[in-house]
This record gives sequence, structure tokens and C-alpha cells, in this order.
Amino acid sequence: MIFNNLQRINNILTLMTILFNKYQGAGNDFIIIDNRKDIINPDDSNLINKLCDRRFGIGADGLILISENFQYDFEMSYFNSDGFEGSMCGNGGRCATDFAIRTGIAGRKLTFKAIDGLHKAISEENIIRLKMNDVKEPQLISGNYFMNTGSPHYVLFGKDIKMIDVNAEGGKIRWSEEFAPEGTNVNFVETEENGIYVRTFERGVEEETLSCGTGVTASVIASVLSGHFDTNSVNVKTNGGNLSVSFKISGKNISDIWLSGPATFVYDGKIEA
Repeated sequence: MIFNNLQRINNILTLMTILFNKYQGAGNDFIIIDNRKDIINPDDSNLINKLCDRRFGIGADGLILISENFQYDFEMSYFNSDGFEGSMCGNGGRCATDFAIRTGIAGRKLTFKAIDGLHKAISEENIIRLKMNDVKEPQLISGNYFMNTGSPHYVLFGKDIKMIDVNAEGGKIRWSEEFAPEGTNVNFVETEENGIYVRTFERGVEEETLSCGTGVTASVIASVLSGHFDTNSVNVKTNGGNLSVSFKISGKNISDIWLSGPATFVYDGKIEA
């Protein structure tokens, strides 16, 4: 009897109910949790990985924790589906913006802190516009552009990219010696009459995602630097939806970068963990 009671108490202490929101931005899907009361331990990679599992959890490309920040409207921490904190996520930042507006944390023009610093965001006519941080001196590696748009991205141009095995080809480059030890995200880009079509292999997720905000940003910048377009605003098609990116070029630096597109609330719920 004593053992049973202790076991029951232990179960109560170890189980907790987590309230969550599910979002997607151009097919890039996220679990968003209001963590202003420190419900989730950011170091609990096992829990985050289980929540992102598409068979045994909620399922998502990544998880976002919204925390208190006394300087800005909120702080966003992004975790890849492997459970570990990732670099900046553009689509995640746009979804976090919509979540903050919808739940009353912030107004339609806001600022938030992420792992790569301060971001501004604006909601207008069902589109979330997110200001990305400046990109300094994009590099050419093996004839292709490599840059950090909050996350490191390698951009390759080609034709009929819908036929590419992105998981196989992207995985080879992601783990190649050129980008060791952290590795890189890999974008396959095809230019079209009205913009570009992008497919991305994301590190941390370790497979192709339907879209990637920082990858789309890198791909647009690379398309202009490569001479495919003479405008600093380019439309983007991904397998998950449409986005657009605008920016300014000043010498070797890229500034005033805005990533724009939809951020869609899917559902909310609770899960015991």
C-alpha cells in the first residue's frame, strides 16, 4: 500500500499538462508554447524531441518557446525537432509574431529578441513581415553562394529541381568537410519568370522541409548577386507556399532585409508529458 501511494505521488509529480499552439508558415510547422512562467526547461532536449515527434508526440519541424523580455515584447527560443536549440528560424519568427499578437502579448508592430539578436515584425492584411538581421559578405564556395541569414545556408542553382533527391543530395553537403563541424542548410534553387522556386534541406530537422524562411532569404539574395534578377524584391515559391524577400545592397553588406508571407494558426491543445 505504501509503495502504491508513493508511486501515485511520483506519477503526479512527474506528469505535467502542457498547453500548446500549432502553427505553420508556408508549410514549415511549429509547436509554440507560452513559457513566460517557465513551464518548459529549455535544456530538456528529450522532452522537446518527443513533442516534435510526428508519431508519438504533437509533430512539428521545430518548437518555439515564448519568454518574458523586459526590453522587448517577448523573447523567442527556437528548437529543432532533434530537441536542441537551433539558430534563427525565419518562418518560426513570423509564426511567433502572429501568436504574440493573437494572444495579446504584443500589438501589430512589435520587437522581439531571438538567438541572433533583435527583430522587428509587422502584421498587415494577413501577411507577417519580419525584419531579418544584416548579412555580411556572402562568400563563394565552389562557385555557389554561402551566407548566414540567421542560420548558415549554401545555395545551388539548377533546373528541374523538383526531380532532385533533396534528402540525399542535401545530406551530403550538410555533412561535408567544407562546412564542418556545425554543417550547413542546403538550398536548391530554380529561377522562374516571376521569381524563384526553392527546396531546402534543414540541419537539425535532417531532411527536407516544405519551406525555410532563412533559406528563402539566402536564396533570394544569392539570385540577385548572381545576376538572375536586377531587383531587390523577389517572389519565392516553395512546396509549402509562397513568400517574398526584399533587401538593400550596400557594398559587401546586405541590409534592410524583410521576409514576408503568411503565418497560420492551425489549432491549440494540451498534452501530458
